[in-house]
Amino acid sequence: MAEPILTAAETRAAEQMLFDRGIAPVALMERAGKGVADAICAAFPEQAVLVACGPGNNGGDGYVVARLLAERGWPVRVAALADPVTDQAKAMRALWAGPVEAMPAAPAPLVVDALFGIGSRALDPALTAWLDAAEVVVAVDQPSGIETDSGAARGRTKAAALTVALGALKPVHALMPGAGLCGRAEVVELGLPLPEAARLARIGAPALRAPDATSNKYTRGKVVVVAGAMQGAAFLAAEAAQRAGAGYVEVTGDDLPFGTPLSLVRRAWDPEVLADKRIGAIVIGPGLAADSASRARLEVALVTGKPLVLDAGALGLLAQDKGKLGSRVRGNDDSSPLRHSRERGNPAAIRLLTPHAGEFERLFGPVGEDPLAAARKAAAESGALVLLKGATSIVAAPDGRALVGPVASPWLATAGTGDVLAGVCGAMLAQAAWHGFDPLEAVGAAIWLHARAAELAGPAMIADDLLWSLKRAVAKA
Repeated sequence: MAEPILTAAETRAAEQMLFDRGIAPVALMERAGKGVADAICAAFPEQAVLVACGPGNNGGDGYVVARLLAERGWPVRVAALADPVTDQAKAMRALWAGPVEAMPAAPAPLVVDALFGIGSRALDPALTAWLDAAEVVVAVDQPSGIETDSGAARGRTKAAALTVALGALKPVHALMPGAGLCGRAEVVELGLPLPEAARLARIGAPALRAPDATSNKYTRGKVVVVAGAMQGAAFLAAEAAQRAGAGYVEVTGDDLPFGTPLSLVRRAWDPEVLADKRIGAIVIGPGLAADSASRARLEVALVTGKPLVLDAGALGLLAQDKGKLGSRVRGNDDSSPLRHSRERGNPAAIRLLTPHAGEFERLFGPVGEDPLAAARKAAAESGALVLLKGATSIVAAPDGRALVGPVASPWLATAGTGDVLAGVCGAMLAQAAWHGFDPLEAVGAAIWLHARAAELAGPAMIADDLLWSLKRAVAKA
């Protein structure tokens, strides 16, 4: 299930809704500070604490944390960067009975970072160095100095031991590099009104529906993988689709070798292979070369009107004519040499582009420091789902909705793992109706399964290892 993520502006709007319902700002601050104090007591043994407070509401939360920890017997010091500037922060500072030191203060074994919260500005380099030098840091809502809505690090280098997100996750808790600098992130419930259909969410374990007595190999999803010159990539994608639960998987190409798994159907390339009405999804791109034969196969796939995963070599071919990317991906490019020889493409057909950062740049331009904004813009421009692969993969829809994957194993940085993900995406799109997913949710499920399979495969894994651990990942979903 997906967990809603609120931007800084959405968080402030949700808080204002609480205030409009009669919740006093100081009451919400007290609730937030108590949540942080409870999280600290649950995670760490009693020890000396320094609470570093900023001038705004994040600092106000810090004064609450300091008071409540002191009431529980913890040795607490407070240091302030400046005097409070908001009414509620001033009220909480007045309730703190102890002294307030100037920043930078001598550190303690545990430092509570309550300097700057959501929308966090870049820190003075000396303050950044002071925080990064602390032995153990607990961040209130988010580590100070990191951009909330993009996760950009802005000079921070050391991760907090614990980040206590107030009310809801923010993009900084899910997007790298910010997510890595948050350490373990826990959400404290504040009663914020969360949207039923969030425009941004973090992907959790999908609710996969098992086959039942009415199922057959076609209702479980038929996936066709179009092979190119490097056939190993296509076979990785095809077997991944099988291991992810597709009932019928077929590879089509030239001079395909016979081998295992024996259940994988091999068929000589012919455009009519893609005309089968039982196909639930087509995967094209893994191992596809930049030649005329590959381009012809891509043209056929683009006009089928079937759900289509465009990966690797297919993205390279599309990048050669990126001025027409939107019309080609939507299937309504009348300049296609195959346009009039096949059924007219369905502009509403599901298209998924799966670029890593380099492929993304060739198609859409640099990712920059805000990968979420870049993925959303690319989806809007292309009219397709765009899966920007990385340590935290993002899939964005043309309507602006987006999902962020879990922080994935760095061992996925090895050849072939992207081909496996393409196959899992094909399986999930082919099975979307069975599982009750819309296309965005189907791709989100694929991202989670891929990350979970890598976790199960462990260190020094290769792409082939994912094929075996995918079965276990599906079983745990």
